[in-house]
This record gives sequence, C-alpha cells and structure tokens, in this order.
Amino acid sequence: MTMDRRRFVELSGSCVAQLGFLGLVAPAGLRASFAKRRVGGEPIVEEPWGRLERLGESIWACVSTPLAGGSDAMRTFSNGGIVAGRSGVLVVEGFASDAGAQWMADMARQLTKRAPTHVVLTHYHGDHSAGLGGYGTGAAKPIYVTTAATRARLGAVRPAVAEVLSSAELVDAAAPRVIDLGGRRVTVTPRSGHTASDLTVTVDEPAAVFAGDLVWNGFFPNYVDAIPSVLSREVRAVGASPGTVVPGHGAIPSREQLGRYVELLDLVEDAARRAHAAGQSPADAATRFTLPPALGEWTLFGESYFRTALEAWERELAKP
Repeated sequence: MTMDRRRFVELSGSCVAQLGFLGLVAPAGLRASFAKRRVGGEPIVEEPWGRLERLGESIWACVSTPLAGGSDAMRTFSNGGIVAGRSGVLVVEGFASDAGAQWMADMARQLTKRAPTHVVLTHYHGDHSAGLGGYGTGAAKPIYVTTAATRARLGAVRPAVAEVLSSAELVDAAAPRVIDLGGRRVTVTPRSGHTASDLTVTVDEPAAVFAGDLVWNGFFPNYVDAIPSVLSREVRAVGASPGTVVPGHGAIPSREQLGRYVELLDLVEDAARRAHAAGQSPADAATRFTLPPALGEWTLFGESYFRTALEAWERELAKP
C-alpha cells in the first residue's frame, strides 16, 4: 500500500496530513535515527511501517515508523497496541489505513491465537481512525469503543468511518469504562486536550498507559484542535501514572523524556502568554520561538507547527 499525496489530502485536518507527506521527503539520516530509537519494550516484530514491542505478559505496543522510508512506511502511521486476557483481546487505535488495521488484527491473532474482541479509538484524527474498517464486519466485527463526540465528528468529516462505529460502545465523558478481558481489566478514561474528546487506555499489570496524541515523543505536537490548558493538565495526569507510557507518535519515552515533553508544553504556554500580553500575533511570535537544545531533538514537520500551537493558546487567552 502506497500513501500518496491524494491520500493525505483526504486525511486533511489530522496529524497525518502534514506529518505523512513531509515524512516522504525527510532526510535519510533523520528517517534512520527515528527508525532505530528504542526506549520501551522488547522488539518482537519489525516491518517497514512499524514494530511491535513487548511491554509485559500479553501486552504489546505498536510503534509506527513513518520516517523509516519505503513505499509502505505509512501503513499504520500512529502508535497503538494489543492487550490480551483469557477471554478477550483489545487493540488500541484504528490507524491510518485498512491495511494497517488488518496488520494489527493479524498480529493479535498470531500473538494471542484470537481475533480482536475490542478496538478502542482514542480520537477522530484520520491517522488514528481511517483504518477502522480493516478490522472486519459482520460476525468478525469487534466491539468498538470511543466517545459520542468522536463519532459525531467523524460523521461530519469521514462518514464511512462513522458508519463502522454505528454500534460502538460509547464512553461517558464523566466516567471511565472498565473492560474485563478475562483476568485482565483495562480502564478507558475520557479526557480532552489534544481534541475536545480524547481517550486513554490503562492496563494495571504490567502498568502501562496508551496515551493517544496527548503525548508525543521526538515530534513537536500538533495543536490544530488542541485546548492547550487542558492538554497541559491531562499530560501531567498521564505522566503521573506508573509504568510505561505509549505516546501517539514517536518512540516509547523514558521518564526523563516525558519530563522534557512537559517542559516543551510549558515553553509554548510561556511564549503564548508573553505574546498575548504584548499584543503580538501568534504568527509574529512563532518566528521568534525556539526550543532550547537541553530539551533534545524535536522534529518539526512543517513551518506552521509553532504558529498553530501559539494560535491555539491565543484562542484560549482571548476569551473574556
């Protein structure tokens, strides 16, 4: 499956629209370094589009590697995971293509000897949702879990995907949902910040959180639909969780790298507040905004990313 420019246009408004196309022309050195980064679990499967890392007994993270190069490097695009119990198998995310979801379903069968029984969609952006149809229909269809707000937004921008979610179990915005996979309980927690409606998936043993796009590692985050003050709060809550944090994009971070991500969010906020107080536009402020070397390498996939972040903060700060 080749991801071409037309495909990115179809997915416009999501992380993939800018990340993916620019990844096609990223320098070879950057692609290679991204593909090799590992902090999290034990790699057990590697493909051009990503790898599966074992985080513990019957739990795996998918770390997508869209900058690794090759015509099929963007099949999954976002990160996700597989969690298995005695009676159920849960997959996190729908990924960027049907082929990406099919691959994850195949990996679940290979690793657990069972098809996915549940699929959790963390938010509506196309790089996480466009492949939901790849999990199958009819008797083979898993139970989809998302929020009413995510399904409604997909109904407006991606009706075919919303149709896949027509019978989804909806997580109430006020309360987590616990899914019993048989000897393993998974908690799906409603949050917001990256969008108005996000979900995280927490496994108690071994401790792990699939954070969706609330957390990024090595990539400057996409603020296109962000509520920045909420994002900052929720990231701190996720970071306080024990165990492994699986980000929406990038390698699994160490605790030190998570701390740097929080620092990055704080630097964006500080720049936005200073610009707002001075009556400076986000566009002007973005031309002066830089990240200190002490934060490590954060790849920027478009010149607009700083401006988009500052614009998101300005929307909040300008409210009466």
